[in-house]
Amino acid sequence: MKIESAHLILRSPNPADAGMIGDYYTRNRDFLREFMPARPEEFYTEHGQEEQLKCQLEEWESGRSFRFYISPVREEKRIIGFVALNSVVMNAFCSCYLSYQLDKDYINRGLTTEAVEAAVEFGFRTLRLHRIEANIMPGNIRSIRVVEKCGFVNEGLSKQYLKINGVWEDHVHYVKLNGDIM
Repeated sequence: MKIESAHLILRSPNPADAGMIGDYYTRNRDFLREFMPARPEEFYTEHGQEEQLKCQLEEWESGRSFRFYISPVREEKRIIGFVALNSVVMNAFCSCYLSYQLDKDYINRGLTTEAVEAAVEFGFRTLRLHRIEANIMPGNIRSIRVVEKCGFVNEGLSKQYLKINGVWEDHVHYVKLNGDIM
């Protein structure tokens, strides 16, 4: 699947993209370290990404998670990040968790906001989700600005929520509700 926005192409996982995705993580390894769980060395290789992509495809096909890899419209062969709707639960809950990352060389251009808006649109219109949640470390001001620009509301602090780079970190809990679903 492919979604095109003004400046970006968001595409579903494809094992053929493993080399580009491995390159993205390698280029951004130091930049992302403070925001990511610790990863084994293999994660940063093409083979490691092939394994990740197989799992992501299974999750996509089962409706559990929907990860989109981001490329600039003019650089379709360059992965610059991802946006994902994770842990999708339907029925009475109709909710998921949002995650996203962007290449250090592309930040502060509004591209993360554009990617998140496209993913939220997919979640609300295509998946018919009622609620999308985002959990962000309090010191990650850029990420907080993204969700606030996209209309997410702060619902409070979750203490020691995720283990990031070996440390249990607090996260601010943001939520956006789908106004079209009652």
